[in-house]
Amino acid sequence: MANPDHGNETSLTEVILLGLGILPELQTFLFLLFLVAYIVTVAGNLLIVVLVVTDQHLHTPMYFFLGNLSCLETCYSSTLLPRMLAGLLTGDQTISFSGCLTQYYFFGSLAATECFLLSVMSYDRYVAICHPLHYAARMMARAWLQLAGGSWLGGFLGNVITTLLVSQLTFCGSNTIDHFFCDFIPLIRLSCNDPKMIETLAFIFSLIFLLLPFLLTLTSYICIITTILRIPSTSGRQKAFSTCSSHLIVVTIYYGTLLIVYMFPTTDLLGDLKKVLSVVYTVLTPLANPLIYSLRNKEVKEALRKARKKFVF
Repeated sequence: MANPDHGNETSLTEVILLGLGILPELQTFLFLLFLVAYIVTVAGNLLIVVLVVTDQHLHTPMYFFLGNLSCLETCYSSTLLPRMLAGLLTGDQTISFSGCLTQYYFFGSLAATECFLLSVMSYDRYVAICHPLHYAARMMARAWLQLAGGSWLGGFLGNVITTLLVSQLTFCGSNTIDHFFCDFIPLIRLSCNDPKMIETLAFIFSLIFLLLPFLLTLTSYICIITTILRIPSTSGRQKAFSTCSSHLIVVTIYYGTLLIVYMFPTTDLLGDLKKVLSVVYTVLTPLANPLIYSLRNKEVKEALRKARKKFVF
């Protein structure tokens, strides 16, 4: 990490996270709020995973991908919220540089995996609605595993590059991050390296891991909506749209916030807005996932009803 060209460089050993920048008297309230959100998120998503595994009626491509998404959301929340809760409870916002880098690696990997997985789920709905006669042939069990496995592998291997890039940066001056977790852009802003080059690389990675899956998802839904509008009966259109409306809600919330945070340049005006939007895709989206899919999905509600009946008896 040493470079003789920088006189004030230091070996960064720890980082201070400033958090959400709220008043100290609100710390207890926020701790309780995020604690409840974390418990509900983990419990809700694990419940969906259990239902998908145990209920034979949910052994279909759509619910297989939903189970993967729920598992991912559990890991996603567990990467960020426990450290955030500890900081709110104790007031200690310091984290070692290696711990910060580890948190970023898992967060970035899971975020990229979710982008890929959401595009895979939209492709599944595209085949089911636009090419129903070919659905069984295209979405065989082997294809499920390849698409889901490719999403996980692509996210975790792809983020190795950005993590290695950050670890090789030269740091100088402040070790304070104006954020509540270790993210790529706040981390590279602590470095002495050329910010234009680094931000250009960040933009390129955002194109690969965020914009490309978003465009694939958007293309799938354009085709889906076009096909649905061609269905002559109102009941047929409603039935077709109900199979993808839940996924569309999750996609809109997740991609909408991510695109603003990572594709727009960070200015003083957008800085606080991006921090708020980060709460949306790191806390609210994993929390909303089980609620949206369970409350709007008849098969999941039926599986939950049967599981409750078995548990009672």
